[in-house]
Amino acid sequence: MSRIHASAIIEQGAQIGQDCVIGPFCVVGPNVVLGDRVELKSHVVITGNTTIGEETIIFNFAVIGEIPQDKKFGGEETRLEIGARNRIREHVTINTGTAGGGGVTRVGNDCLFMAGVHVAHDCQIGDRVIMVNHAGAAGHCIVEDDVIIGGISGLHQWVRVGRGAIIGALTMVPNDVIPYGLVQAPRGELDGLNLVGLKRRGVARSDITQLRAAFQMLAQGEGTFQDRARRMGQEFDSAYVREIAEFILGETDRSYLTPGR
Repeated sequence: MSRIHASAIIEQGAQIGQDCVIGPFCVVGPNVVLGDRVELKSHVVITGNTTIGEETIIFNFAVIGEIPQDKKFGGEETRLEIGARNRIREHVTINTGTAGGGGVTRVGNDCLFMAGVHVAHDCQIGDRVIMVNHAGAAGHCIVEDDVIIGGISGLHQWVRVGRGAIIGALTMVPNDVIPYGLVQAPRGELDGLNLVGLKRRGVARSDITQLRAAFQMLAQGEGTFQDRARRMGQEFDSAYVREIAEFILGETDRSYLTPGR
């Protein structure tokens, strides 16, 4: 049995899982699906074609599943899919997708979105992502697993942030960030590798040594950035290094933050 406060509004058609808790003055729209054991604290609005995974907790005054902040949006049917065990804090806003961006905004599992975070239309957010207070991701961004985005930082639209990267506070990120990269400064600069995060995840010392050498090649090697990435992928046998090379050589709508830039 779910516990639903008498002041909450659950519109006809909404699907509520088992053992959910819906607090006072929450609004759940007709096309919303809540998984088992989802908790809405109070004054939470969930609307649109939105699915929330099990054991996710959403705190006061969050607005989840509203239409995109995009003038091209014409009312078409789009979706928001949020995975399991996420923590979505006060005043967070997450929008549905647009037809031009694939139609779906996605959030993975086990993420933490702190107060005031914004995730725009068509973003694809991986697992275990942390976005600190008032960070924002503009439309169409891709944020891979295990990324940390510091407080009051912003991702430009269409930017990709590779797995395990960390963005410092008060940083604008105008271009793609390599996996395991460390970005800081008001206009984001690729300052090195997220060595602390790598060590915390138990990455082998041999891999970290190769990553550091590969980063030096990216920073100081000959040829274009893509040339250095291609050579890096051939000369090192670490899967982590190859992941960075493949990320750089993959398709993108932006350029890259490069070392020393």
